[in-house]
Amino acid sequence: MPCALFPTRFGTCGIAWNDAGLTSFHLPGEGKELTGRSLAARAGSQPGEPPGWVGRVISGVQQHLGGKLQDFTGTPLDRSCATDFQMAVYAQTQAIKPGCTKSYGEIARNLAMGSEAARAVGLALSANPWPLIVPCHRVVAADGKMTGFSGPGGVRTKTRLLALEGAELLSD
Repeated sequence: MPCALFPTRFGTCGIAWNDAGLTSFHLPGEGKELTGRSLAARAGSQPGEPPGWVGRVISGVQQHLGGKLQDFTGTPLDRSCATDFQMAVYAQTQAIKPGCTKSYGEIARNLAMGSEAARAVGLALSANPWPLIVPCHRVVAADGKMTGFSGPGGVRTKTRLLALEGAELLSD
């Protein structure tokens, strides 16, 4: 499976793809080499030349992280990377526009599960292979506070992405 590393204002991102769509996306970590190792470990990928559609995703990510917000809703995703439940959660998450947030419970209720399924939504989002493309950083606790984020940098990165997008952030 081919992959590529590319620079952004936040640092080096990684992306992997196949004929079905994106298989993995990595936000910047502790540097280019760590991002590359993480991408290779998760995606089992080898460096490759991005086809046009992947190049457009890369350009969109660079613009987004540079402050020109993008909508990644139409990005092809390899659905074999996730369960049906996860894909349903990811579809709800992709509907959250930049600068907006929803709670884990709201997403559960939108899936006709009831807010008690918020933990299941959180588990699905923690396995998200496409952070930013599937904007799991826009999902917060019911009280609006920042909670776990599995991407590099954890809650700090989540807060940084939300601030870039102009979201209202609550502090203690």
